[in-house]
Amino acid sequence: MSLLHLAVLSPLLLALLIPFLHKHFRNIHTGWFLLPLPAVLFVYFLQFISVTRNGDTIMESFPWISSLGVDFALKIDGLGLLFALLITGIGALVVLYSIYYLSPEKEKLNTFYIYLLLFMGAMLGVVLSDNLIVLYTFWELTSFSSFLLIGYWNHKEGSRYGAQKSMLITVFGGLSMLGGILMLYIITGTFSISETIEMSNQVINHPLFTATLILFLLGAFTKSAQFPFHIWLPDAMEAPTPVSAYLHSATMVKAGIYLVARMTPVFAHSGVWVWLVAGIGVLTLFWGSFSAVKQTDLKAILAFSTVSQLGMIMSLLGVGAAALHYGTIKDGYYIVAVTAAVFHLINHATFKGSLFMVTGIIDHETGTRDIRKLGGLMNFMPITFTLAIIGAFSMAGIPPFNGFLSKEMFFTGMLRVAKMDIFSLNTWGILFPIIAWAASVFTFLYSMMYVFKTFTGKYQPEKLEKKPHEAPIGMLISPVILASLVMIFGIFPNVLSHSIISPAMGAILPSLLENREGFDVHISHWHGPTPELYMTIGVIILGFLLFKTLPKWTGIYRIFPERLALNHIYDRGLELIQITSRNITKTYMNGFIRTYLVYIFSFFILILATTLVYRNAFKLDFSNVAPIRFLEVILVLIIAVSSITIMFAKSRLTSIILLGAVGYTVALFFVIFRAPDLALTQLVIETVSVALFLLAFYHLPKLGRNEERIRFKLGNAIVSIGVGAIVTLIALSAHSNKMFDSIAQYYIENTYKKAGGENMVNVILVDFRGFDTMFEITVLGIAALGIFAMIKLRLTRGKE
Repeated sequence: MSLLHLAVLSPLLLALLIPFLHKHFRNIHTGWFLLPLPAVLFVYFLQFISVTRNGDTIMESFPWISSLGVDFALKIDGLGLLFALLITGIGALVVLYSIYYLSPEKEKLNTFYIYLLLFMGAMLGVVLSDNLIVLYTFWELTSFSSFLLIGYWNHKEGSRYGAQKSMLITVFGGLSMLGGILMLYIITGTFSISETIEMSNQVINHPLFTATLILFLLGAFTKSAQFPFHIWLPDAMEAPTPVSAYLHSATMVKAGIYLVARMTPVFAHSGVWVWLVAGIGVLTLFWGSFSAVKQTDLKAILAFSTVSQLGMIMSLLGVGAAALHYGTIKDGYYIVAVTAAVFHLINHATFKGSLFMVTGIIDHETGTRDIRKLGGLMNFMPITFTLAIIGAFSMAGIPPFNGFLSKEMFFTGMLRVAKMDIFSLNTWGILFPIIAWAASVFTFLYSMMYVFKTFTGKYQPEKLEKKPHEAPIGMLISPVILASLVMIFGIFPNVLSHSIISPAMGAILPSLLENREGFDVHISHWHGPTPELYMTIGVIILGFLLFKTLPKWTGIYRIFPERLALNHIYDRGLELIQITSRNITKTYMNGFIRTYLVYIFSFFILILATTLVYRNAFKLDFSNVAPIRFLEVILVLIIAVSSITIMFAKSRLTSIILLGAVGYTVALFFVIFRAPDLALTQLVIETVSVALFLLAFYHLPKLGRNEERIRFKLGNAIVSIGVGAIVTLIALSAHSNKMFDSIAQYYIENTYKKAGGENMVNVILVDFRGFDTMFEITVLGIAALGIFAMIKLRLTRGKE
């Protein structure tokens, strides 16, 4: 196992140590033990920038399930490295922030940090895996760990609801993606992502191509909260603010973005991919920004803004995918969309991470996030106010912040899409820049709401739970670092051009690279009086007017009927599923074991009989059957008569005696078939069983056949006869269809030689089938413990 494998697994390994560290060092905040890991990993991944900048990759593989083509293969290229740096860098800042945000006296910190480490390791596994099955394994681990993080405050109904919703939606997408992975394996015969990309021409010409594409996009859209699956993300804001800052700005919600970027070389040659990714992306962009304006909770505003910004990145990847159809990097006129996608991916992590932390500070120091109660905080929290301006203005796309640059490139990409002469983009594509501009107006609007409704206006101390004051320095360090990066990347954007952005683009559009130097990315603030500049001026003017007239037009949000809202449809859908399943369950779960056995045995008969007929498996061959002796006929008759008589016995003692007769007769069969060990075991078990029945004789229920007449039930008779008949037919068919040589000769030859035992039965049980015997003993031991616990249990009458 390589150092890269250890780097990916190190968060999972540290998670195992957290309970011990928390227990033995209670005077130290558990986060301090965690903080060095993401910081060290961030530095470790930084060393690979020189590798990816030159167009090279690092590949490490560790055998896992090699027979199925599943190896723990990891690959570092420009795209994987970008995400690894975001995961570890933002992760370190989030851990530092959480040390001051979460109180050791009020929170179960060991649980919180275990969940956080699980998520960090899972995300690293997702973005660095070069095997689709390994990627899927880590993908589902992100869903599971995010479920735990969102529901961390499980005493709150909202946290439980949000965790459940995120789990249901993202796991649905994950299972869909698994179907796509299996289909892709059918097409290519490999789970390797690198090999699949090289076989992209074979993939696109396969009949399963479109179905595979859609299943992959379902996984991506659900994870990255694209319309209409975005409804889980706002409810996930019930999680602690450090969780929101980590999962919903830089990591989990970017997993779907990563998947689309990684699979672009495979699927982007299809117009279905371009239209779905770009169309759903731009729709999500608009709906998220439009919905954010009506929110009154600061985290809710950021939640819908995250939905919107994810839609923006997704639409850029969709539009940029069309560049693959222009053949070479010389047609770089169209690759600006991919440049904008990668750049905004970084920018969004910086400004949105800082804004989430600012929101946490406001909540922590005032006791509320409701903008209707806030106002006038600028004088009490000047540093937080400054951070909010930097983050919100970058989100709004105002210069000189980094968000302005990627937003201008976004406008460029949307304008150029209408000029592409493929997939009818030069017709319907005109909608992209129109919707993008309208969404940007609402983005500007909710960004201004976030800042000015919180920090300016009238101060309302009577509505606040606490007297506001500036946050402690420890809580400010992380958002200050992120806000500084917003400024640095805004003023000096090309510090990222060749080191991070160009290698990531090379991984997304590998077929457009003509040499190992990568894409020539150059980002600048001024391009003259361009349409993009006029669009930005229009966004600012109209956005400002809408902000000043906010009360006069927000009534439009009440026009849309609540019953048609996606959240309402989701809730009613869950209720319908519960009601339907409850009604179906009531039809067969009536509390009677007899009824359950009828169902079980009926399906037993139906399935096995159908299989026998369908597979033409029934066969009778008596050529090698030993002759039936008179003594065996007598024993069979004794068993049959005893079994039938038990059903009509009127005495408990008679029933016990007849039951014993059946068991002892079976033991005689073992004797005449020369199986003394089995005969001895049967005799012991039967003796113990009869003895136990007699010991409990007084407590056995009366048969009651003297008081009521037993009714003959034809259905039960048919089922019982059917079970006997089908088992007999299977036994005869199994004996008649000898597909393999008997293993008996193997035991005869090897019992003494390999196991050193002369008693063949004992050797088979202890050596050749040792695991079977061990598990049987384990089951018996568990049953014995259960019986012992029931015997020792003493309930009071009120608890019975």
